Amino acid sequence: MKAFVLRSYGSPEVLELREVPMPVPRRDEVLVRVRATSVQPYDWHLMRGQPYVARLMGDPAGVRAPRRRVLGADVAGQVEEVGTDVTRYRPGDEVYAMPKQGGFGEYVCVPESELARKPRNLSFEEAAAVPLAANTALLALRDRGRIEAGQSVLVDGASGGVGTFAVQLAKAFGAKVTGVCSGRNADLVRSIGADEVVDYTREDVTASGRRHDLLIDIWGGRSLRTCRRALVRGGTHVLVGGPGGRWLQPVGRIAAALATAPFASCRTVTANVVGCAENGRNLATLTGLIEDGLVRPIVDRCHRFEEIPEAVRYQEEGRSRGKVVVTVWDGTLP
Repeated sequence: MKAFVLRSYGSPEVLELREVPMPVPRRDEVLVRVRATSVQPYDWHLMRGQPYVARLMGDPAGVRAPRRRVLGADVAGQVEEVGTDVTRYRPGDEVYAMPKQGGFGEYVCVPESELARKPRNLSFEEAAAVPLAANTALLALRDRGRIEAGQSVLVDGASGGVGTFAVQLAKAFGAKVTGVCSGRNADLVRSIGADEVVDYTREDVTASGRRHDLLIDIWGGRSLRTCRRALVRGGTHVLVGGPGGRWLQPVGRIAAALATAPFASCRTVTANVVGCAENGRNLATLTGLIEDGLVRPIVDRCHRFEEIPEAVRYQEEGRSRGKVVVTVWDGTLP
């Protein structure tokens, strides 16, 4: 099969299209023919090998070279083959998943427990925009943020992949939502349900005096003290991401937040879906919300398979609204 292989750490040019062996599913795995994938910060952080501290943490990064060579944390496609212990899927089923790697190839093996059926009202490209970003937003709001109906939720970074899902999910849970983004994205954030939109280039949302019950901190560009100023006493600050750096960030900011949390008037937690055991079940939950019309993926642009390096480069620039997706196979025979 064909796949974009990460030769070494570096720029998008290190992604090389090669012929690689077809993966073989284990007893509890499903072989998926990838119809579409998406590109996100998780991919280019691994591509760059940054922050450098992550290389010391082992799989999927390595000290001198990446341990996992085929990136792509989201997939949507069709079941090609199932392992002997798989009971819920059969060849031809339309599915989506967050395998954390492998999406930049034509086929990938995914454990049955991490799969979910693709929403019927989404194309493969739209479905590929969902897994990691929507799972992260769901984890941040429901599990880590303990959101309740009627609460005031501030989503800082509301126009990106995770942010667009966070705004919609918070509204689905019955919250009042304020989205923070640039002025050019204000109409988009308002259109997906935000009750109020703040242009961070003109207004500091933390200096307005308004307090919120829950802050979903995706942008990560504010000091911890400033973020906590935007919360009611006993509110919750959920750290999702932040500006990257070569050596430590955003890991350093997260570590600092957790270290100072016992001395703050709010609760500070993190949301990281990588390694979460509930990703498959959460995708099934998201499928229901999508089919009910409460959540929809926002796709900025769609690239062809051979344009994956260009798609990664565009996503790394940080200007995308919603998700950047890639059509791996359009369903036509060669």
